[in-house]
Amino acid sequence: WAAVIEGRYASQRWLTFRQALAAGGNVRRGERGTTICYADRFTPKDEAERARDEDREARQLAFLKRFTVFNVDQCEGLPERLTAVEYAGPVTEADRIPAAHALMEACGADIRIGGGEAYYSPAGDYVAVPPQLAFYNRINWYRTVLHELGHWTGHGSRLGRDQSGAFGSAAYAREELVAEMASAFTCASLAIRPTVRHADYVGSWLAVLREDEKAIFRAASAASKAADYLLGFVSDEEAGQ
Repeated sequence: WAAVIEGRYASQRWLTFRQALAAGGNVRRGERGTTICYADRFTPKDEAERARDEDREARQLAFLKRFTVFNVDQCEGLPERLTAVEYAGPVTEADRIPAAHALMEACGADIRIGGGEAYYSPAGDYVAVPPQLAFYNRINWYRTVLHELGHWTGHGSRLGRDQSGAFGSAAYAREELVAEMASAFTCASLAIRPTVRHADYVGSWLAVLREDEKAIFRAASAASKAADYLLGFVSDEEAGQ
């Protein structure tokens, strides 16, 4: 939704270059794409076999993929079913994602809904997020909540990560990357799809990646621990919904 606002697009629909062609249209010449990240977990075949032989649960590995997508407003020749503008109405009780809501309630975090900004306050140890109606759909709202809960896991009383970095600093960038990946991994485990976010959202960590080629791996490890911490508050049945 941030890229939609920045680009002043009327639609929340996005396509890859190939998807636009497959739909019978094309991306207009000169249009610039938006990079998104897809996160998920998988069980390697050899790990699944060892787990079966040892009568234990197989361990999963987290992974990220990057794609370049274009808003339908950047395309031409697409069918009307893709270009028609849809306006989201109020989020009803039926629009809740049960597993994500169960996690929010079970983790015990102080989540304050209201205002126009989403953030985690280390000093106050609380999460603030705008109301659901401020988002295009419920998935974006839950992803944002889980991002802030990713920060919440880093409090000294929990996983104890360094959260002292000022905005724009390397420490701040690293923590943003951890929280964003933790949100993606948690979404994947809760079957919240698609688990994508605009890479621009954490653009400040690009400098960290240029200076430290191992930063992404350390962040992924910390994010996996954060996701596991959050998922520990929901049952396997809830996580599988």
